[in-house]
Amino acid sequence: MKTKLGALVVIAVLITTGLSIVAVHTKTELRFITVFSMIATLLITQFVAHSLTMPLDEMNAVARSISQGDYTRRVSEGRRDELGDLAQTINVMADELEAQDRQRKELVANVSHELRTPIAGLRAVLENIVDGVTEADPETMRTALKQTERLGRLVETLLDLSRLDNGVVPLKMRRFEVWPYLSGVLKEANMVASARAGIASGSGSHTRTDVHLHLDVSPPELTAHADPERIHQVVANLIDNAVKHSPPHGRVTVKARRGPQPESLQLEVLDEGPGIPRSEWHRVFERFNRGAVTRPHGPGSDGGTGLGLAIARWAVDLHGGRIGVAESERGCRIIVTLPGLTSAPS
Repeated sequence: MKTKLGALVVIAVLITTGLSIVAVHTKTELRFITVFSMIATLLITQFVAHSLTMPLDEMNAVARSISQGDYTRRVSEGRRDELGDLAQTINVMADELEAQDRQRKELVANVSHELRTPIAGLRAVLENIVDGVTEADPETMRTALKQTERLGRLVETLLDLSRLDNGVVPLKMRRFEVWPYLSGVLKEANMVASARAGIASGSGSHTRTDVHLHLDVSPPELTAHADPERIHQVVANLIDNAVKHSPPHGRVTVKARRGPQPESLQLEVLDEGPGIPRSEWHRVFERFNRGAVTRPHGPGSDGGTGLGLAIARWAVDLHGGRIGVAESERGCRIIVTLPGLTSAPS
């Protein structure tokens, strides 16, 4: 734009100078030269102004549509100047707003769907008791309790999502031994799966008991410096995701190794499922992303809410660490790196 405006001034000066020289040689009156110079300058100015204001009018129309909730319109990006950069920025903003609007709608749809099942089950149990169809015996009340627990797990997941958005969770860093800690996480995962066997999980937690969990920590005396509660979220969600995608009687391996910094830690969770296409790696940790693999979930597993890996990434980011999908000959391999003492946030 600066070049065009500068060229406009230069051209106007050249036209005026040229006509003045012609007027001197032809003895033309100065007033005619002035009129011709003004007309020529105005025509060129109108042409340049049109080329500048036309994309601004388009951007204004697109911005007005976005403000009214229409995120489908985009600005043409054929220019290579400041207006082209602005058009690209507006389109990126529109893409992000469209994605956020889609996630908001997916949130309402997912939460409504997840809440409907346990509420309907709990209502049916209570109606049967009130109508005298069944008695309030321990077995009936146990069924109602299980539905209530499903609601509680979903609410806890939504609370984690709220904390993720607000960034209000402080880290409680301490040193801990990795082997007994991870061993406890795996035992808890097995116990929870056994307790939920035969019950669909409204929060997306798996109910499979046919998948073997294996722990590999080297060296056995390995220690780390992190927030154990947040790391529990990371490992539990990664195990839950791996188990869901494992084949019948498959194996999920959790590895722990010493990182490059003091008290740093590298975790690896590997399953034997269908794996994740490389084209989907960048979307794995997005909210409500349930994967594009055909029939990705094993027997006894629902699709989940698509929040587990997003929460895992959030917990890793709080530590200043990294999480990502890595190459694997079979299944899915996710690596988590925690920075330890040197670069972990206080």
